[in-house]
Amino acid sequence: MTTDVLIIGGGLAGAAAAIELAHAGRHVTIIERSRAPQNKVCGEFLSAEALHYLAHLNIDIAKLGAVPLSSVRLTGSGTAVERPLPFAAMSLTRRCLDESLLQQAESAGAHVQRGCTVERLMQQGDKWLAKLAGGEEINALTIFLAAGKHDLRGFHRPAGKQPNLVAFKMYWRLQPEQTRALGHAVELITNRGGYAGLQPVEGGLANLCCLIHAGHLRRIGGNWHALLQHMQSQSPHLRERLHHAEPALPKPLTVASIPYGFVRESSDGLWYLGDQAAVIPSFTGDGMSLALHTASLAVTTYLSGQSAHTYQQTVARQLRRQVAIATAVSKAVVNHPRASLMLAKLWPSSLAFIARRTRIASELLAP
Repeated sequence: MTTDVLIIGGGLAGAAAAIELAHAGRHVTIIERSRAPQNKVCGEFLSAEALHYLAHLNIDIAKLGAVPLSSVRLTGSGTAVERPLPFAAMSLTRRCLDESLLQQAESAGAHVQRGCTVERLMQQGDKWLAKLAGGEEINALTIFLAAGKHDLRGFHRPAGKQPNLVAFKMYWRLQPEQTRALGHAVELITNRGGYAGLQPVEGGLANLCCLIHAGHLRRIGGNWHALLQHMQSQSPHLRERLHHAEPALPKPLTVASIPYGFVRESSDGLWYLGDQAAVIPSFTGDGMSLALHTASLAVTTYLSGQSAHTYQQTVARQLRRQVAIATAVSKAVVNHPRASLMLAKLWPSSLAFIARRTRIASELLAP
């Protein structure tokens, strides 16, 4: 099989790139490892930048059940600090959003192969040969690598500036009074060794996404139940939120060794999208925006006839500062949770300040 562009990964970045490339008349093939819609370890916060790109792709997230978010609430062992979000935001599960984008890609003319993985990728002159796990071979002129948190064999990312965090995610069905109290806020909850985010999603559920230093996780017991107990002992606020709450998944989702703070500075011939291009700490809620932005930028650069290296340098120039700021703040919150919360109480506008400094600049967004 031969294709103009082979996209490895059918998540946000891969599917978004496929939609635009297909509309531009390119023959596009997506290789997606999951056979069906899946939940992913993600805070599922859609900032104004993400909403901009989704609207451009004709994805109506309101029809998909997205929940509007209006404020951020920071809390730890004491009183919460709440401030309005300085931009529009919504919340939608990745299971729903990713599937909608993949369907849109197919409708645009992209060929989607599900339940497949690339075992080996080789460059042959000015083309690429991808060998799939089942033995199929695909020849492609161009490779967009959008595999998210999964590295492709032979194309590994470095550790990043904050690689020692472990992430857990669980959906909860809160008690009605706690659902009302959570409202349309995203809550950032600090605790010793890490932090968590809680926000409403569609279907009346709440998404709790947690990060903890791997060493601290080992010290408290090394598993989800130990972490849950630890976070609730540190935060009466979280303990109250989860009082009589029912988990909505059989077990939590988890991922380790996330290269937070990583920004790819150059290319070896591949076009790296999403988390393969840059990984921003989760508390910013800008991971999905970065995925969609890199997809749009890659397509624009590719269609203009420029190189993958030019694209990667542009990504680095645009994103390295905000990723560096976000990583420094993330380290401070993990290492000094009480001091971080105290700063927010003494300087409430710091929440909006940090939010603005860790976003994609509006002038960089594709029209």
